[in-house]
Amino acid sequence: MYWEPDSDWTALTAGTGVSNGGVWLTPDGLVAKRLLPGVERADHYAYWRRQAEVAAHGVVERSVGLRGPRCVKVESDPDGVTVWSAAVSEVSFEPAELALALGRFGLNEFEPAEWFARRILRDRLAGDERDAGWARLVLEDRLPAGLRRDCGVLWERRDELMDELDRLPQQVVHGDAHPVNLLGREGDEVMAVDWEQFGIGPLGFDLGYLVASTEAAIDVLLPAYQSGSRSSWPDDAVRRGAVLTAAITVVARAAWSLGQVEPGDHIERLCRLAQVVEEAARQAL
Repeated sequence: MYWEPDSDWTALTAGTGVSNGGVWLTPDGLVAKRLLPGVERADHYAYWRRQAEVAAHGVVERSVGLRGPRCVKVESDPDGVTVWSAAVSEVSFEPAELALALGRFGLNEFEPAEWFARRILRDRLAGDERDAGWARLVLEDRLPAGLRRDCGVLWERRDELMDELDRLPQQVVHGDAHPVNLLGREGDEVMAVDWEQFGIGPLGFDLGYLVASTEAAIDVLLPAYQSGSRSSWPDDAVRRGAVLTAAITVVARAAWSLGQVEPGDHIERLCRLAQVVEEAARQAL
């Protein structure tokens, strides 16, 4: 029989990706997340079983900085996997609070498993290469000429930029650290959900995602991150990783959105982050 949620479950989100079959709140206060078969390469950013692996191993249930909700059970069936976890009560955070938590999270040390994501940006760029790259942005008249030029520089230098990120210190990353996934609080820790891209990434990666998804400037977020990390790494190295990650992410999302029926606000967000993109492009030359 095909899997389906019980009629008394409350939908929290519909399926938003190839492997996300939806999220529900059950009457007994648990969250059920449905995972559907997709990418099978275990270190790929979109590996479909990763959230189940994170939950089943409990790897982030006691981490510092960010913490995952308690896993109750993981159930597999012929159609997919259902992950059951404790619900997280939402609270509001200032972006600097989240940056501090991300700095603390980067200090965690885990024994890497085969299912840790390891090539998030490289894999995303490889997908863009199969879809005409960022060529649509060149003709997008909503973008200033200078911003279109900077996007082109990042695309042309993408391999060198990926190599530069690889040379930075590598650390544990949430992988999708934007505010909608950083929901609650448990003592001093931020409770985070959606660990589908959890793994190892370059210094500043999670901070870059936060830069790309909030209104706060990197000059505000970087000191908070460094406070959380106890300045374990040089400011310029953290900033470089964050700027490259934010720029590549926001440009790639904008290029992707131009081919969608409902493009969202990705072009507007790209314009807002024009200075970050310019910084990344300037240093790429």
